[in-house]
Amino acid sequence: MTENQLSRIIVDTCYQIHVELGPGLFESVYEEILNYELIQKGLNVSRQQAVPVVWRDIKMDQGFRADLIVENKVLIEIKSVQAIAPVHQKQVLTYLKLTGLKLGLLINFNEALIKNGITRIVNKL
Repeated sequence: MTENQLSRIIVDTCYQIHVELGPGLFESVYEEILNYELIQKGLNVSRQQAVPVVWRDIKMDQGFRADLIVENKVLIEIKSVQAIAPVHQKQVLTYLKLTGLKLGLLINFNEALIKNGITRIVNKL
C-alpha cells in the first residue's frame, strides 16, 4: 500500500472517531482509539516508538517518540489543542527527516470539524 492509500484510510478512521466522540478528550485517548481502529483494519501500527537521533558521533537512543507509525510509511502526530502552531508542523517535518519517512499527518482532534484539524506534511514525497 502506498503512503497516499494509507493516508486515506487514516483520515477516514479519524473522521469516524471524531464523529462519534467529538473534540475535547486527551490526546492519549484519541491515540489509543486510532491505534486500535487501524490495527482492526489489518494495518501494522507502532505506537510511541522511540526514534533515535544521531548528533555527530553521539547516538541518543530516544530522540523522540512517534505517536503512531503506520506500515513503516506514515507518521502520525496527534494533538488535542485549541490551535495548531507553526512549530507543530515543523516538528512533524523534523520527525520525517529523522525517520526517513515521506508522509506525516498532524491531526488535531480538538476541532469542530476534523477536516480542519488534519494537516498533511511531506518529506520528499
